[in-house]
Amino acid sequence: MDAVEIPDWCRDVRRVAVLTGAGISTDSGIPDYRGPDGVWTRDPKLADAFTRDRFMADPQVRARFWHTYLGHAAWRAEPNAAHRALAELDRAGLAVRILTQNVDGLHQLAGIAPRKVLELHGSMRSVVCTGCRARSDAQATLDRVAAGESDPTCRDCGGILQLGVVLFGQYLDEDVLDQARRIAAASQLLLAVGSSLLVEPAASLCEVAVRAGARLVVVNRDPTPYDGLAAEVVREPIGTALPRIAAALTASATQRN
Repeated sequence: MDAVEIPDWCRDVRRVAVLTGAGISTDSGIPDYRGPDGVWTRDPKLADAFTRDRFMADPQVRARFWHTYLGHAAWRAEPNAAHRALAELDRAGLAVRILTQNVDGLHQLAGIAPRKVLELHGSMRSVVCTGCRARSDAQATLDRVAAGESDPTCRDCGGILQLGVVLFGQYLDEDVLDQARRIAAASQLLLAVGSSLLVEPAASLCEVAVRAGARLVVVNRDPTPYDGLAAEVVREPIGTALPRIAAALTASATQRN
């Protein structure tokens, strides 16, 4: 077997935080948002359905939102090589924590324990009532949509139902964000993977990590606002880059042992 090349920024790393965006899931058949074939690129007006104020005010917007998720590719998607590489890195004994902007649940399906995955923008696998705050499994609500309810309401209080995701104009959960900042600050290496790093405050976790002394490596097809802080910027496809990086980190940790 060929020796694994270990970059300097991989050495002496035991604590790894991974900030993941839509780009890590495109190989699983889930389109990103701002890429050449992204959701917003193909249909800019669809962003209205993902804006909190519009969603709450307009039943037609909510109907379009639910219809979009009814046939969402994530329901059929499987973890790809990048997701699996991170799960393997975790199994290798490094302290891995996932800070994901994605709502698809593929990190957990790849084998990362749910307690090690922080879903910054929520999860499409749950539904919350905006009135009584009751939570339920998303599939039950989607079944109602499939049966003809264009704008399903809460069966307990009649309130508007929302998929358990953070919409534009909606604040991230402060407890989740505080935990993400603590994880970023405690890491020795932060990998920012498949994210444009344009959406705040999630993107600012890169700066939090660097200020605390961590190394930042950006793995993304396009330039990001945080490339200047990075120890390395990787432009190769994520599905090949992450297995290579995970192998280097594992090899470095093994050498120390």
